[in-house]
Amino acid sequence: MKKISKTLRTVIECTLVVLIGGLLISLINHIPTEKEPEVKNIIFMIGDGMGISHITATMIEQDYAPLALERAEYIGLQKTYSANNLITDSAAAGTALAAGTKTYNGAIGVDSDKQPVENIREVAERLGMATGVVATYAVTHATPASFVGHVESRHDQDRIAKQFLDSDIDVFFGGGQKFFSQRADSLDLVAKLQEKGYTMSTSLEGLADVHSGKAGILAARKGLPSILKGRDTFLPDATTKALEILTANAKAAKSGFFLMVEGSQIDGEAHGNNLEGVVAEILDFDAAVKIAFDYADTHPGTLVVVTADHETGGLTIINNNNRFDVAQNPYEYHFSTGGHSGGMVPIFAYGAGADAFSRVLENTDIPTIMKSLLTE
Repeated sequence: MKKISKTLRTVIECTLVVLIGGLLISLINHIPTEKEPEVKNIIFMIGDGMGISHITATMIEQDYAPLALERAEYIGLQKTYSANNLITDSAAAGTALAAGTKTYNGAIGVDSDKQPVENIREVAERLGMATGVVATYAVTHATPASFVGHVESRHDQDRIAKQFLDSDIDVFFGGGQKFFSQRADSLDLVAKLQEKGYTMSTSLEGLADVHSGKAGILAARKGLPSILKGRDTFLPDATTKALEILTANAKAAKSGFFLMVEGSQIDGEAHGNNLEGVVAEILDFDAAVKIAFDYADTHPGTLVVVTADHETGGLTIINNNNRFDVAQNPYEYHFSTGGHSGGMVPIFAYGAGADAFSRVLENTDIPTIMKSLLTE
């Protein structure tokens, strides 16, 4: 009888442990957790021509000192082909990344039928958000132009410049003076922008006292110099200034903002098969990425997406004879082309909504996801 009682007691004790454990788990599962903030701000960063091997080479040349890119919480890949070619150009790729539409090489903000397509910056503008673009080449060049203009040919930069005037963009920083004030039609778009309320400057220093409102920087006739030729810290500094102004404008409008930042000249250095230049440009771009990630850390509801429009140069890091003794057969960098290649390129995402980019995507999926995050 005592044995039966002892067994029964053991069963009862085990049952109670299970019941109490289940109850505790249920209570824990129902404790309210902090909800991830909705996406309010988007910082979209594009390293023109930046492939995985370019990033790897930069890591190698820095003895694997961590890049800001490595802080990304989610990583994906994107397919870059255009509507009419496996190998895209920056115009078709820019349009895909801006508007979510595949188009022919050379097109800016139009589809394959040459009809205008709304881009993510225009969507943000329509939703009452502050918007801007920052680049190290002309703001009328393929990638930044895709977030502002709608023309059948990327070469029509005079017309693209005029479309900046017709937009309601808050800030645009880069080069391209020629297309605003040295035009075939003799129009002075800088003066017209000033009449519209923009503070216009040829340098960041000229905006030192500007903390809100509309502002433009045209810091070079076309593109700014490369890093190796003395551009210094324009890109990270311009990113900081753009974020300052957009934050103030968004706060005044009780809205968020959209900012596109392009590391424009990774592409040019890769076209020239100049590894030193590629590394210098990626490090400069990475400095701007750090600023964006840091901003997201202190401004909940900020999404940062970093990617490329395509890969340039076909860079590989090789060991030629299949012997892996570094002392006898060290690695080499090899560019296979002076043009673009068709490989997938990386996506790095950070902040609110970043998990949506952790997969293989079409380039057109990226702005489509951004639009959904802004309008949900």
